Amino acid sequence: MHLQEYSANGSSVTAAMQNLCAEPADAAGEWLSLKHLAHGSEWAGGMVVRSAHARKVLKTISRLSPYKSTVLIHGESGTGKELVARALHTMGSAPNGPFVTFNCSNLVDSLAESQLFGHVRGAFTDAREDSLGYFRSANGGTLFLDEVGELPLHLQPKLLRALDTHEIQPVGSSRTYSVDIRLVAATNRDLHAMVKAGQFRDDLYYRLNAAAILVPPLRERREAIPAFIAHFIGHFNRLFGKEIKLVSRTAVDALCANPWPGNVRELGHAIESAVLMTESDRIDLHDLPLRHDDANPQVLVEPVGKVLQNGGLNLEGGPNGAGIDCEKASQRCFEMATWPYSLDAVIREASKLALIRALQATQGNCHRAAELLGVSRYTVYRMLNRFGLGEGHTYRTLRKPTVLRAAKRAAPAPVPTKNSI
Repeated sequence: MHLQEYSANGSSVTAAMQNLCAEPADAAGEWLSLKHLAHGSEWAGGMVVRSAHARKVLKTISRLSPYKSTVLIHGESGTGKELVARALHTMGSAPNGPFVTFNCSNLVDSLAESQLFGHVRGAFTDAREDSLGYFRSANGGTLFLDEVGELPLHLQPKLLRALDTHEIQPVGSSRTYSVDIRLVAATNRDLHAMVKAGQFRDDLYYRLNAAAILVPPLRERREAIPAFIAHFIGHFNRLFGKEIKLVSRTAVDALCANPWPGNVRELGHAIESAVLMTESDRIDLHDLPLRHDDANPQVLVEPVGKVLQNGGLNLEGGPNGAGIDCEKASQRCFEMATWPYSLDAVIREASKLALIRALQATQGNCHRAAELLGVSRYTVYRMLNRFGLGEGHTYRTLRKPTVLRAAKRAAPAPVPTKNSI
């Protein structure tokens, strides 16, 4: 899914799309309008769809929604599983019925059965009145059980029986009640592995997994990130009364390259922070709450490359050298990265090498090193911490000799040349 993750209903997404700014990207291409970012997105089933992944999920939802079969949604935290469940409900046969959500991790072990199936007055201590429970509350609609992998083992047979018979029995009652619901469950855990480990009943797993939908993580659908950016900015513009209209290409590149372990939810929080922090009608890289090591390689490396190409640093470590041998620098980064090579590992080593050379060139002056690298002083402190080159978090008492000694110890040996062999 794409713009759908932060929209619980169709009207909010529609408003977000209709309110996107109409300005095109500027002539130099450095600033992108919200309309430009949202280009190629389409509205369907309460979701904005952009990628092949999203269309595949939407197609599965369309096939399953007319029927009241149980559906299990797989996906990492923050990918938008609840909104897939909402789409199943709104596109289904009873869109006007209740949509009841419950997170199974919130079950209280001693009250779990009562929470799901209800109880009668006097069934246990403090049961002063009858309670419907989540199953009866969702009668005529959809019950969404999130994190179903957290369901206690002793409750799993009762859930299975309720699914098979469409009947529940409240705690303390001898009467059974018929329920007409569609159950949609979601998990970020490997239920198949839990079954093998004896942590989840196999019969319940097979019952839930009769129809399954996989929501891929954001890192596997990066082409949708620009559309997400446009949606979130429009959403927070309305929420905070702001008028953000443009986003820098550098910021978009950084957002698209970030790994996003928290998926769409984390991206939404990052955009919220940027909307709050910017003092103008546009968002730039410095407004984003990103660590530079998580950003697009160009965001981190390009300023360094400009400094090196301008003679600011030499690969061999001296200031005002003859420039950098790009082939030699690339080879050094690959040598320092561990096989099998990954882009993250190579970027990390390139960043560390650039930091070491900048510190050597400035005699350990973090402020001047930051200027050479084209980053903030605080980014240099964070990089010092990350690479173990000094106690960057105590920057007020950071001494240049300490940084220099650490940088010299960490500096790689010079690349052998033909003259030195």
